[in-house]
Amino acid sequence: MIQFNDVSKRYPNRHEALSHVSFELPAGEMGFVTGRSGAGKSTLLRLIALIERNSQGQIIVGGQNLGRLRRRRIPYYRRGIGFIFQDHRLLLDRTVFDNVALPLVIAGHRHQEVGRRVRAALDQVGLLSKERLYPVTLSGGEQQRVGIARAVVNRPPVLLGDEPTGNLDPELSRDIMELFQRFNQVGVTVLIATHDVGLIRTMTHRILTLKEGRLVNNSGGWGPA
Repeated sequence: MIQFNDVSKRYPNRHEALSHVSFELPAGEMGFVTGRSGAGKSTLLRLIALIERNSQGQIIVGGQNLGRLRRRRIPYYRRGIGFIFQDHRLLLDRTVFDNVALPLVIAGHRHQEVGRRVRAALDQVGLLSKERLYPVTLSGGEQQRVGIARAVVNRPPVLLGDEPTGNLDPELSRDIMELFQRFNQVGVTVLIATHDVGLIRTMTHRILTLKEGRLVNNSGGWGPA
Protein backbone atom coordinates (compact mmCIF):
# COMPACT_ATOMS: atom_id res chain seq x y z
CA MET A 1 0.00 0.00 0.00
CA ILE A 2 2.77 2.49 0.96
CA GLN A 3 6.22 1.99 -0.53
CA PHE A 4 9.30 4.23 -0.31
CA ASN A 5 12.22 3.41 -2.60
CA ASP A 6 15.42 5.37 -1.83
CA VAL A 7 13.42 8.51 -0.98
CA SER A 8 15.12 11.78 -0.03
CA LYS A 9 13.71 15.23 0.67
CA ARG A 10 15.91 18.32 0.46
CA TYR A 11 14.70 21.86 1.09
CA PRO A 12 15.95 24.99 -0.73
CA ASN A 13 18.25 25.80 2.23
CA ARG A 14 19.97 22.45 1.46
CA HIS A 15 18.66 20.86 4.64
CA GLU A 16 18.01 17.17 3.99
CA ALA A 17 14.93 16.18 5.99
CA LEU A 18 14.92 12.60 4.68
CA SER A 19 17.86 10.69 3.24
CA HIS A 20 17.60 7.48 1.17
CA VAL A 21 14.58 6.06 3.04
CA SER A 22 13.18 2.72 1.87
CA PHE A 23 10.35 0.70 3.45
CA GLU A 24 7.03 -0.93 2.65
CA LEU A 25 3.80 -0.90 4.69
CA PRO A 26 1.41 -3.49 3.21
CA ALA A 27 -2.28 -2.73 2.73
CA GLY A 28 -4.28 -3.18 5.91
CA GLU A 29 -1.27 -2.92 8.19
CA MET A 30 -0.71 -0.42 11.02
CA GLY A 31 2.67 1.13 11.71
CA PHE A 32 4.43 3.86 13.67
CA VAL A 33 7.12 6.34 12.68
CA THR A 34 9.21 7.38 15.65
CA GLY A 35 12.32 9.40 16.36
CA ARG A 36 13.37 12.62 18.02
CA SER A 37 12.01 16.03 17.06
CA GLY A 38 13.43 16.96 13.67
CA ALA A 39 14.12 13.35 12.67
CA GLY A 40 11.86 13.63 9.62
CA LYS A 41 8.61 12.05 10.85
CA SER A 42 6.30 14.85 9.71
CA THR A 43 8.12 15.19 6.40
CA LEU A 44 7.58 11.50 5.67
CA LEU A 45 3.82 11.80 6.24
CA ARG A 46 3.59 15.01 4.22
CA LEU A 47 5.22 13.26 1.27
CA ILE A 48 2.63 10.46 1.43
CA ALA A 49 -0.20 13.01 1.51
CA LEU A 50 1.45 14.99 -1.34
CA ILE A 51 1.53 18.11 0.80
CA GLU A 52 5.16 18.15 -0.34
CA ARG A 53 7.09 16.40 -3.11
CA ASN A 54 10.17 14.25 -2.61
CA SER A 55 13.50 15.31 -4.11
CA GLN A 56 14.71 11.84 -4.99
CA GLY A 57 13.45 8.28 -5.14
CA GLN A 58 10.04 6.76 -5.69
CA ILE A 59 6.89 6.77 -3.55
CA ILE A 60 4.04 4.41 -4.40
CA VAL A 61 0.71 4.57 -2.56
CA GLY A 62 -2.12 2.23 -3.48
CA GLY A 63 -0.34 1.32 -6.72
CA GLN A 64 0.08 4.97 -7.76
CA ASN A 65 3.53 6.39 -8.42
CA LEU A 66 3.23 9.80 -6.76
CA GLY A 67 6.03 11.23 -8.88
CA ARG A 68 3.88 10.75 -11.97
CA LEU A 69 0.71 12.22 -10.47
CA ARG A 70 -0.18 15.50 -12.14
CA ARG A 71 -1.01 18.51 -10.02
CA ARG A 72 -4.66 18.61 -11.09
CA ARG A 73 -5.09 15.01 -9.87
CA ILE A 74 -3.71 15.68 -6.38
CA PRO A 75 -7.09 16.73 -4.82
CA TYR A 76 -8.65 13.47 -6.03
CA TYR A 77 -5.72 11.45 -4.69
CA ARG A 78 -6.01 13.12 -1.27
CA ARG A 79 -9.61 11.96 -0.92
CA GLY A 80 -8.11 8.54 -0.28
CA ILE A 81 -5.90 9.87 2.53
CA GLY A 82 -7.18 10.75 5.99
CA PHE A 83 -4.77 13.09 7.83
CA ILE A 84 -4.91 13.88 11.57
CA PHE A 85 -2.83 16.76 12.90
CA GLN A 86 -1.53 17.32 16.42
CA ASP A 87 -3.19 20.74 16.65
CA HIS A 88 -6.62 19.55 15.37
CA ARG A 89 -6.96 22.40 12.81
CA LEU A 90 -10.70 22.67 13.46
CA LEU A 91 -12.83 25.60 12.33
CA LEU A 92 -13.78 27.25 15.62
CA ASP A 93 -16.75 29.14 14.15
CA ARG A 94 -18.33 25.94 12.82
CA THR A 95 -20.11 23.18 14.72
CA VAL A 96 -18.66 19.71 15.21
CA PHE A 97 -21.03 18.47 12.49
CA ASP A 98 -19.88 21.12 10.02
CA ASN A 99 -16.20 20.45 10.72
CA VAL A 100 -16.60 16.75 9.99
CA ALA A 101 -18.79 17.43 6.95
CA LEU A 102 -16.26 19.71 5.25
CA PRO A 103 -14.43 17.04 3.17
CA LEU A 104 -17.76 15.67 1.92
CA VAL A 105 -19.06 19.13 1.00
CA ILE A 106 -15.85 19.85 -0.93
CA ALA A 107 -16.20 16.51 -2.73
CA GLY A 108 -19.75 17.42 -3.77
CA HIS A 109 -21.76 14.79 -1.92
CA ARG A 110 -25.51 15.24 -1.62
CA HIS A 111 -26.93 16.72 1.58
CA GLN A 112 -28.59 13.49 2.68
CA GLU A 113 -25.39 11.50 2.13
CA VAL A 114 -23.36 14.09 4.05
CA GLY A 115 -25.63 13.81 7.08
CA ARG A 116 -25.54 10.02 7.07
CA ARG A 117 -21.76 9.80 6.77
CA VAL A 118 -21.02 12.53 9.31
CA ARG A 119 -23.21 10.93 11.96
CA ALA A 120 -21.67 7.52 11.28
CA ALA A 121 -18.17 9.00 11.71
CA LEU A 122 -19.13 10.82 14.91
CA ASP A 123 -20.69 7.65 16.27
CA GLN A 124 -17.41 5.79 15.62
CA VAL A 125 -15.47 8.26 17.76
CA GLY A 126 -18.14 8.54 20.47
CA LEU A 127 -19.27 12.11 19.77
CA LEU A 128 -22.65 11.68 18.09
CA SER A 129 -24.39 13.53 20.93
CA LYS A 130 -22.15 16.59 20.45
CA GLU A 131 -22.65 17.27 16.75
CA ARG A 132 -24.22 20.71 17.34
CA LEU A 133 -21.56 21.94 19.77
CA TYR A 134 -18.64 24.17 18.85
CA PRO A 135 -15.03 22.94 19.19
CA VAL A 136 -14.16 25.47 21.91
CA THR A 137 -16.66 23.78 24.24
CA LEU A 138 -14.91 20.41 23.92
CA SER A 139 -11.95 18.95 25.78
CA GLY A 140 -8.63 18.42 24.02
CA GLY A 141 -9.32 14.71 23.65
CA GLU A 142 -12.76 15.39 22.19
CA GLN A 143 -11.33 17.91 19.73
CA GLN A 144 -8.85 15.30 18.56
CA ARG A 145 -11.72 12.84 18.08
CA VAL A 146 -13.47 15.42 15.89
CA GLY A 147 -10.29 15.62 13.82
CA ILE A 148 -10.27 11.83 13.48
CA ALA A 149 -13.95 11.77 12.46
CA ARG A 150 -13.20 14.40 9.79
CA ALA A 151 -10.26 12.31 8.55
CA VAL A 152 -12.29 9.10 8.19
CA VAL A 153 -15.62 10.51 6.98
CA ASN A 154 -14.55 9.98 3.35
CA ARG A 155 -13.78 6.33 4.19
CA PRO A 156 -10.16 6.60 3.03
CA PRO A 157 -8.07 3.45 2.63
CA VAL A 158 -5.07 5.23 4.23
CA LEU A 159 -5.07 7.06 7.58
CA LEU A 160 -2.08 9.19 8.66
CA GLY A 161 -1.55 10.79 12.07
CA ASP A 162 1.13 13.40 12.80
CA GLU A 163 1.71 13.28 16.59
CA PRO A 164 -2.06 12.89 17.19
CA THR A 165 -1.55 12.26 20.93
CA GLY A 166 1.19 14.85 21.46
CA ASN A 167 -1.01 17.22 23.50
CA LEU A 168 -2.94 14.57 25.44
CA ASP A 169 -2.40 12.89 28.78
CA PRO A 170 -1.44 9.17 28.87
CA GLU A 171 -4.98 7.87 29.38
CA LEU A 172 -6.42 9.92 26.53
CA SER A 173 -3.45 8.95 24.35
CA ARG A 174 -4.25 5.27 24.84
CA ASP A 175 -7.91 5.91 23.99
CA ILE A 176 -6.94 7.64 20.72
CA MET A 177 -4.54 4.82 19.79
CA GLU A 178 -7.32 2.29 20.42
CA LEU A 179 -9.46 4.23 17.95
CA PHE A 180 -6.74 3.94 15.32
CA GLN A 181 -6.49 0.21 15.99
CA ARG A 182 -10.22 -0.16 15.47
CA PHE A 183 -10.01 1.50 12.06
CA ASN A 184 -7.06 -0.73 11.20
CA GLN A 185 -9.05 -3.82 12.18
CA VAL A 186 -11.58 -3.06 9.44
CA GLY A 187 -8.88 -2.85 6.78
CA VAL A 188 -7.64 0.75 6.88
CA THR A 189 -3.87 1.15 6.42
CA VAL A 190 -2.68 3.31 9.34
CA LEU A 191 0.65 5.11 9.80
CA ILE A 192 1.19 7.24 12.91
CA ALA A 193 4.14 9.54 13.65
CA THR A 194 4.82 9.70 17.39
CA HIS A 195 7.62 10.29 19.87
CA ASP A 196 5.72 8.37 22.57
CA VAL A 197 7.87 5.23 22.61
CA GLY A 198 6.40 4.09 25.92
CA LEU A 199 2.92 3.96 24.40
CA ILE A 200 3.80 2.09 21.22
CA ARG A 201 5.92 -0.44 23.17
CA THR A 202 2.63 -1.95 24.37
CA MET A 203 1.49 -2.59 20.79
CA THR A 204 2.52 -5.16 18.20
CA HIS A 205 2.71 -3.10 15.03
CA ARG A 206 5.53 -2.20 12.65
CA ILE A 207 7.92 0.50 13.91
CA LEU A 208 9.97 2.75 11.63
CA THR A 209 12.63 4.70 13.52
CA LEU A 210 14.18 7.80 11.95
CA LYS A 211 17.40 9.48 13.06
CA GLU A 212 18.47 12.70 11.36
CA GLY A 213 16.42 11.81 8.31
CA ARG A 214 17.68 8.25 7.95
CA LEU A 215 15.73 5.08 8.62
CA VAL A 216 17.67 3.24 11.34
CA ASN A 217 15.07 0.63 12.32
CA ASN A 218 12.26 -1.16 10.49
CA SER A 219 10.82 -3.81 12.77
CA GLY A 220 7.59 -5.71 13.17
CA GLY A 221 6.98 -4.24 16.61
CA TRP A 222 8.29 -4.88 20.09
CA GLY A 223 5.20 -6.66 21.37
CA PRO A 224 3.60 -6.18 24.77
CA ALA A 225 5.93 -4.96 27.50
